[in-house]
Amino acid sequence: MSVVVIQGPGLNPQRAVSVAHDLNGELQACSGYWRVVTSQPVSAQQVAALRAASAFDINLLPDGVVVGDVRLLVTDMDSTFINIECVDEIADFAGLKSQVGAITAAAMRGEVNFEQSLTQRVNLLAGLGEDTLDQVYTERLQLNPGGKEMLIGLRRQHIKIALVSGGFTFFTEQLKQRHLLDFTLANVLDITDGKLTGRVVGSIVGADTKAAFLEETCRTLGINTRQAVAIGDGANDLPMMAKAGLSIAYHAKPKVQAQAHAVLNHCGLEGVLGLLNIPVAAK
Repeated sequence: MSVVVIQGPGLNPQRAVSVAHDLNGELQACSGYWRVVTSQPVSAQQVAALRAASAFDINLLPDGVVVGDVRLLVTDMDSTFINIECVDEIADFAGLKSQVGAITAAAMRGEVNFEQSLTQRVNLLAGLGEDTLDQVYTERLQLNPGGKEMLIGLRRQHIKIALVSGGFTFFTEQLKQRHLLDFTLANVLDITDGKLTGRVVGSIVGADTKAAFLEETCRTLGINTRQAVAIGDGANDLPMMAKAGLSIAYHAKPKVQAQAHAVLNHCGLEGVLGLLNIPVAAK
């Protein structure tokens, strides 16, 4: 049996019926999304072709994934859980947003080493006041659309939520407290006399660290990694996503979309719920 999930603001019943017809499957209307269930195999190429021609998200669930068994969601922070790249916004207060942003974009595309690029970017922040971090958090940082709905839906199913970032604990810890997240991991900015030194404390949270964090969190919960979902947008999320039973590329770089099980380009974060067959609460 193949299950295809279709959802997004560009979807209406007529288009849902059309997709079901193209896949020769049974259309099931759900709360906030549609499912097409067919006894015939559906190829990734079929789904990719339909996705390219549609203004909504179409995803084939991977074989062997039982969405009802999911017990953990691990999400990247910058440009996934939240709307900004924090390091770029911090750099804006030094007049260096375009320079730092270019390095960030290259790292997210996988064109440069993440750890080296973060060292370079943080070094450019040296001398900025610690209060800059608070300005970024209070003035610029928001959950991405659908984030609150996703959190509500996951909690109703008793799914734990972990936030992992190549960014900074200043933001992850406040988000953990504000949104009652279960686990977090990020880099610690070195601060002396109220100013950023241009360094991080300890080892950098890079791609391999994110993957290890997912595995460690699964061990803590006593679950298999196939019971975990990982969502991200950049190349440094790929090793973590490869460990999960279901990987989701969220408005992601092409390299990430090519390797993820599911791709969300039109939905907000509430699209995660559709993939897990969890009703989306009304906004």
